[in-house]
Amino acid sequence: MFQSSDIHTVTDFNRKPSEHIKRLNGSKRPELLTVNGKPAVVVQDAEAWEKMANLAEYADSLQNIRRAISEEGRPLEEFTAEFEARHGIQR
Repeated sequence: MFQSSDIHTVTDFNRKPSEHIKRLNGSKRPELLTVNGKPAVVVQDAEAWEKMANLAEYADSLQNIRRAISEEGRPLEEFTAEFEARHGIQR
């Protein structure tokens, strides 16, 4: 997910925040900031974060729909047979 060009130290970020913000806004790629060579935090521009948050919300709603269908739904064949019988539909 992260390329080597996306990994920076927190110290570098603190020394040159405008450079990082310009790069974040231009690339729309997150940056991984490290402390003592270990991953510490991820930063990204607001537009990219909003897009990611919307996608996460959408994925969550799909999971909720799937859960509801599996708990409350019934097989399509069963529904179709009942519907056709109720409305006098012959195949």
